[in-house]
Amino acid sequence: MSSQWKGVGIAAALGLVWLASSAIYTLGEGQKALVIRLGAPIDVNEEPGLKFKLPLVDTLQFYDTRLQTLAPPPEQIILGDEKRLEVETYTHYRIANPLQFYQALRTEDQAKLQLTQLVSTSLRRGLGKVPLKALLSEERGHIVMQIQQDVAERARHLGIEVTAVRLHRADLPLETSQAIYDRMKSARQQEAKELRAQGVQWAQEIQAKADGERTVILSEAQKQSAIARGEGDAEANRILAAAFSKDPKFYKFYRSLQTYRGALSDSAPTLLLSPDSALLHDFRNGPASGKP
Repeated sequence: MSSQWKGVGIAAALGLVWLASSAIYTLGEGQKALVIRLGAPIDVNEEPGLKFKLPLVDTLQFYDTRLQTLAPPPEQIILGDEKRLEVETYTHYRIANPLQFYQALRTEDQAKLQLTQLVSTSLRRGLGKVPLKALLSEERGHIVMQIQQDVAERARHLGIEVTAVRLHRADLPLETSQAIYDRMKSARQQEAKELRAQGVQWAQEIQAKADGERTVILSEAQKQSAIARGEGDAEANRILAAAFSKDPKFYKFYRSLQTYRGALSDSAPTLLLSPDSALLHDFRNGPASGKP
């Protein structure tokens, strides 16, 4: 009998040890424990340290309450101006109310799915009202803040505190980028063509203006030349007239010499003249005497 009682005592001692270990648990930093008694949540332990629960009756659900990051895959959003944008976001959140979280979502995997859906819905609602140029201006911060406030408000009922929703990347889809590049290239080519045509027009206008100014300058120069030539001829005639009035015979002889020079310079090496030619008068008689 003593051996049987001894075995029972050992079994009882082991049972007590097991019950004691089942009733004690440790709550670490950054954790919250939800106490569930017979399937119903009854308490939330938040302070770290050694805690107690009823063995075989209470179960525990531990939640990490530190800040976590949700980074869903990129998705295409249609903006307010009908342009498509490929957006990649990241969200910072924490489990603020374990009881609400357990009642609404139960697991963290389910929470990530639900939060991803909330972010996507708010993102489409917020960006679907604004044009692309708004995201490229100072309005972007205000738009993102409105999206964050919308996600935070909807996630609060799930026991989740959302601290930040940010656009990690926002790019045009590849086909849209190529189409925009093609349109930009076509526009630049058209602009270059217009500039070249305008340059040709300006060149023609400048050439026409230069030709007109050249014609005016040449006409004015010819006019001044004609005036100067006329004045020169008049002065020469005046001088010749003055010389003729002083010595008419010498003037006549000088004019005869000019006639000889002009006639003989254009003639062949041999010039045939009759002896009584008037051209030989001065050669035969010489200059007329100035005496009466």
